Amino acid sequence: MPRTALRVRRWAAIAVLGGLLAGCGTENADPDPGEPAAAGAGARTSTEVRPIEAATRITDAKGVTVSLPKPPEKIVCLVALCDDILVELGMTPTATNSQVLAHPKFLGKEKAAKIPVVPGGFLSPEVEAILSHKPDLVIGLEDTHGKLAPALKGATAFWPVQPGSWQDSVGYLRDLAALTGRTAQGEEAEKTFRTRLAEAEKRKSDRTALIIYGSDENFGVATPETDVAAGLFPKISHYPWKSRGIDGSYSLEEILARDVDVLFVETLSFGAPDGKLSDKLAKNPLWSRIPAVKNGKVIEVDSEVWAKGRGTRSLALVLDEATAALR
Repeated sequence: MPRTALRVRRWAAIAVLGGLLAGCGTENADPDPGEPAAAGAGARTSTEVRPIEAATRITDAKGVTVSLPKPPEKIVCLVALCDDILVELGMTPTATNSQVLAHPKFLGKEKAAKIPVVPGGFLSPEVEAILSHKPDLVIGLEDTHGKLAPALKGATAFWPVQPGSWQDSVGYLRDLAALTGRTAQGEEAEKTFRTRLAEAEKRKSDRTALIIYGSDENFGVATPETDVAAGLFPKISHYPWKSRGIDGSYSLEEILARDVDVLFVETLSFGAPDGKLSDKLAKNPLWSRIPAVKNGKVIEVDSEVWAKGRGTRSLALVLDEATAALR
């Protein structure tokens, strides 16, 4: 896969970090805050939600402290997780560089088009453009946008986030709900997602699933250790894929040997769209021998939601689409 493709997909699937676990843990339920998030199926998901208290200062599970003089109203999003959380809280970003807002389950194309776009793209957003919006808070991905911190210091607050699991995403939702004072909305969004995940776990499929991503024939496999959406799959299906490190992946020969029943495909575009990844892979004679291909169970998904969203709204959409296909 081209290095650009690897970089963009990697920011949407960074290695699992310590849990930003939220909700009241119980025996045989998901872990309490502070415990590392498991990559596999793990215990059943609790639907209990701890109350969120409004605060002007929070310290997230990564040890990052955000302190504001008042609840932020103007928030610039440099990572789609930020957009996802704001929509869950009933807010919209002051500016963004994500396309996830155009999805009909977010704002839709018409409303999303009214949100200013930060020039420079995801990898190199322009600092002057960010500051021109006079934001109270800027949220970006730590390993990509952390380099912007010195330029933003003194002008606005910067919050570097690094989600590695759905528990992390819930933790960030709770933290931003506390900072904005939208505690009821945060609790409702967490409850809705936990309930949906718990229900999906009850109907776990015995089918073998696989998520692949890329822009050409050199594809990658999304694994629970490196991808937030893929981290849900051991709970809802048979998902025998493990991380092989930054440069390791799977071949079509290996995938063929695993008898994949349902295959989800994330086509990543760089510039103008140049076709679906599944169509490109179809040129390989091995592709047609995969059970999912034979049985018409290859599903091209929205990469803005599946690869980049990573918040509770995006992950709920992933669950809906995945469980429907796995029936």
